[in-house]
Order: sequence, then C-alpha cells, then structure tokens
Amino acid sequence: MEGRSIAIIGAGISGLSAGCYGQMNGYRTRIFEMDAKPGGLCCSWERKGYTINGCIHWFMGAGPRASHYRVWEELGAVQGREMVYYEVTSRYEASDGTVFHFYTDIDRLEQHMKELAPEDGRVIEDFAKGLRGLVNFNMPIDKAPELCGPADGIKMMFKMLPYMPTMRRWGKVSTRDFGQRFTSPLFRTFFSSWGPPAEPGAAAGSFPMLFMMMSISSMHRKSTGYPVGGSLELSRAVEQRYLNLGGEVSYKSRVRKVLVEDGRAVGVRLEDGSEHRADYVISAADGHTTIFDMLEGKYVDDKIRGYYDELPRFPALVHVALGVARTFDELPHSAFGIGFPLDKPVTIAGNEMGRLNVGGIYNFDPTLAPAGKTVVKVWFPTVYGYWEKLRRDPARYQAEKEKIADTIVELLDKRFPGLASQVEMRDVATPMTYERYTGSWRGSFEGWLPSAKTFGMRMSKTLPGLGGFYMTGQWVEPGGTIAFVAVSGRNVIQLICKQDKKRFVATTP
Repeated sequence: MEGRSIAIIGAGISGLSAGCYGQMNGYRTRIFEMDAKPGGLCCSWERKGYTINGCIHWFMGAGPRASHYRVWEELGAVQGREMVYYEVTSRYEASDGTVFHFYTDIDRLEQHMKELAPEDGRVIEDFAKGLRGLVNFNMPIDKAPELCGPADGIKMMFKMLPYMPTMRRWGKVSTRDFGQRFTSPLFRTFFSSWGPPAEPGAAAGSFPMLFMMMSISSMHRKSTGYPVGGSLELSRAVEQRYLNLGGEVSYKSRVRKVLVEDGRAVGVRLEDGSEHRADYVISAADGHTTIFDMLEGKYVDDKIRGYYDELPRFPALVHVALGVARTFDELPHSAFGIGFPLDKPVTIAGNEMGRLNVGGIYNFDPTLAPAGKTVVKVWFPTVYGYWEKLRRDPARYQAEKEKIADTIVELLDKRFPGLASQVEMRDVATPMTYERYTGSWRGSFEGWLPSAKTFGMRMSKTLPGLGGFYMTGQWVEPGGTIAFVAVSGRNVIQLICKQDKKRFVATTP
C-alpha cells in the first residue's frame, strides 16, 4: 500500500492536517485550494500596513497541559511561537456604569462576581465549582471515534469519571437557562445573551453552558490562549510542515467535481477542466458544496439532508476592522474584547442593536500593527439573503459597506473619544466575502453552532454508497474551532490507514 495517493480539497487547517498526516504515513498527497494562500477560514489579510486577523480569538492547545498541544506540535504550529494568555474573556459594560470583567482566573472571577452581586453568592459558588471541576479535563484525541471499540470505551470511561458529575450537572443547561438563576439584572442579562444567535433576531443564549465552562477552565490553566502573529501565520506554519513532509499544494485550483467510477471516488476535476486521479479523495471544503455540487447530491440520505435543513449554523457575519493610531493600554488582554450599551439602538444592515460588542482589540499582538497603533474589530450577525441581493448591484453593495464603517467608527468614537480622527484603515467583510474566498455555505464562519442538538454529536466522515471518499473539517465536527478540525484531519488519515491495514504514525518535527 506504500505510495498510494490522496487528493485533498481545501488547504484550510483540516486539509493541511490531513495532508501532513497522510505524508507521515507514506501516502502521496496533493491539496487543491481555490484561494492563493493557505488557511481557508483561518486567515489574515493586510490593509494599509495593518494585518487583520480573520479567525483565531481563542486557540485551544496553546499550552502543554492541553491534549491538542501534541497535535499542534505534530503539525509544526506551536514550536517557537509566543502565546498570549488572556486576563479576561470579555469586558461587559452595563447601562448603569457597572463593569463586569469575565476573568479567566476562576478564583478572581468568583470574588469579582460576588462583589458585584453578593445576593447571588450561592449561584456564583455553584458556577465556580463547576469551572474548577473541569480544570484538568482534556478531550481524548488519540484515536478516531469511529475506530474506538469496547476496550477503548472502558478506558475512556475511567478517564472521564472525575468529570462526569460536572458534565451531567451542566450538560443540558444553556447560558439562557443559567442566566435566569440570578437575581442580579447584570448577570441575568450577561449570561442570558452569551453566545452567538443562529441568526439576527433569534433568541440568544442557546449556547451550552458546558461548552462555555470548558473554554473558561482551559483558559484558567493556560491551555487556551492566542498565538502571536495571528491566523495566517499559524496556517503558514502548518503549510510549511506539510511541504517539508513532501506534500504538494496547488493554489488557485478550484475543484468543481469529484470524479466517481463504479461507486468509488477516483479523483477531482478542476475549474479549468483538468482531471487529477487519486486512490482516495478527502474533502476539507465546504460541506454543502461538496455534497450537493461536487457530488451532485447523489450520495445523501435523510439524515444528511436533515443536517443541512435543520441544524443551527454559526451565523453569517459583517466583519469590520479598523486600524487605529492608539494603543488601548488601559484595557486588559481579552479574548472577546469589550461590549458596551449604545445611547440609542441603531439598525445596521437590517439588524437592530442596543449594544456594540467590539470582538477584538489587538493591544496584545504588536505584529498586527505599526508601533503605537492597534487593530480593532467589530463583528455582528447578519442575514445572508440581504447581502446576496445587494451584491447584484456593486455600487449599492459598496455604499452599504462604507455606511457601516461610518456608523461603527461613530459609535466607537463615543466610547473612545477621539478615535474617529485616529482611524487610518477601514475594512468591511460581508457574507459574500466569506463565500468568495472560502466557499463557506451562506457565509457561515464556523459550521454547526454548538447547541442542544449538536453538542457532542458525532457525524460520519463518509457518505452512503461512495467508497474511497472522506470528509473532514467543520462540517463534520460540530462546534467549530480550528483545534477540532486539526484533529479531524488526523482522524481521517487514521480511517484510511485502517482501511489499508496500516499502523497509523504521527511524528513531531
């Protein structure tokens, strides 16, 4: 079986991961990528001397105590890379002037919450106890779930025993449910609205508390942080690891069709008409495009259709980035920036907002801006159809983007006086931007949204009736995050090795 070939669609983190592990295990791999650079959604881009970090806000596997750290080591992503460990997850400013710092240190967070709402002491203690119960939790990643047998299940059960009480306690609780336990209006509002809605206007707070708590506990133990240099630098490191292993990448090579003969995938056809044969095909591309366009919807069942018809997705976004000639030294390093109330609600792209959430103030990454300056990002959910229609008229589309940038600058200037005159760069990305550069279905930025329906869901990496074909990435790994999709690429090569009766090998450079 040595030297068998694999064609991989997409050079995002999952596709690069599959390529790396394929090369480690003796396969000849070639990645076909529609864009001119690696990373897919894990990307950055430059504007007027500023680098806009388009993806990573919290990086699972940022420290050796994390199980994902070993995967990132194998992929060459963390060696020699400086990590920032956040002081707070986010800063929440209430309309009465109260400021809540969602600290990543659990002891400090518990004390701070009790100072703000002593009447909710028992609820806060319960929350802190749950966080502490997950501090040493690590997701098992050694073997693809599809390959785990009864003995593996028993081993995992013993590993999970210390965490089961906490997971049972919080597993079916949403952030909205938890928020209602507070007497404090501050915490009722904060937790009830935590997490992205499925779409604008939909009720927020459907995010699983367990997922949120795992994230905070991971930040507490410094297993989650931020890689200095941002998204594209990390993607380039994995690309370099892949190339060093002997892999090949073809950029500006959009795959239009997966070639199938006698019920088996045998290669890909590109937009230019050229065909490239392989023993296996792995799609790390958009799931909907793969299944319903590249494979013409021929290899689906009701279960797969149900995924795309019914499951909640991360929403389409408007992503506004500003290059600002100031440093924001007064703000703590934060994963999700700062949220503050507006004097009066504003409507942007049909979405009414009473608060502005500034999702990224990159005062902790000097590589993204010239000295003494900072990249600031605001993003918010939007309706894909609004932009799909608007894009048909380029002049109106561009005018709407400029109007949004004007509005965001005006709102930020009220919170940070003088900011408007300090803005040197403005960039607005819409769902059409995401679709154009990554192919992401309806502009979704991270696949399936964690919810009661998707949390812990296991999706198949194969399609019914199609041999020699596998899927990997965010559309088969509910919950998003580049750590999950890096493991997804690893797992799909384990499945191929099993198919070929080979022992899976993973090495560290």
